[in-house]
Amino acid sequence: MTTAEPMGRRERKKAATRKNISDVATMMFLERGFDNVSIREVADAADVSPTTVFAHFPQKEALVFDEDDEQRDRLVAAVRDRADGVSISRSIHDFYRGEIGVNLDEHGEDVARTFMRFLNETPALREYAAKMWLRHEDALAEAIADELGLDAPTPELRVFARFVLQMQLLVTDSDDQLATLDAGFAVLEGGWEQVEKRLEGR
Repeated sequence: MTTAEPMGRRERKKAATRKNISDVATMMFLERGFDNVSIREVADAADVSPTTVFAHFPQKEALVFDEDDEQRDRLVAAVRDRADGVSISRSIHDFYRGEIGVNLDEHGEDVARTFMRFLNETPALREYAAKMWLRHEDALAEAIADELGLDAPTPELRVFARFVLQMQLLVTDSDDQLATLDAGFAVLEGGWEQVEKRLEGR
C-alpha cells in the first residue's frame, strides 16, 4: 500500500478554490435550477473570474461533480487495499455502502434526497453523471486484473466492472439505496438463476 504525498501549499489552495466554486455553484443550482444560473453568476458569487471557473471545470455540468478523480482513486483502493480474505466483490460492496453512509452523515438524509432529486430532474446532469462514473471502468478492470495476477482484463472481468459501475448508478437513483445495493450484489454474486428459483417458490 502506498501513501500519497501530502499536498503543498499551492495544491491545497487550488483544491480549496475548486471546492468553493463547486459548493457555490451547487447551492445556486439547487436554489434556482441548473439552466437558470450562468457561469458568470457562479464566478461572481465565488469571487473568481469565469476564466478561473473554466480552469477547474471544463463544462458547466462538471461544477456539480468536483470529486471525480478522488472517487476513482477510492474505488480502485477499495480493491487493492482490501483486507486478507475479503473478496473483490465484497470490497466494492462495502465501499459503496460506506460512500452512502458518508454522504448521509455529512449532509443529512433530507439534503441528500434533495440533491438526488435535483440530479434526477436535470437531464444534462443525469447524462453527465453516468458518463463520468463509467469512465472509471478501465481503471477498475485493470486493478482487478492486477489483483488476480492477469496481464490484462478478460472479457468477463470487463463485464463485471461495467456491472458494478452500472449498479452504483441504479443505487444512486433509488429511494432505498442500501436495499438496492444489497439486492444488486446478491444477484451479481449468486447469479440470477438462484433469485428466480427463490421468487418462484414464494
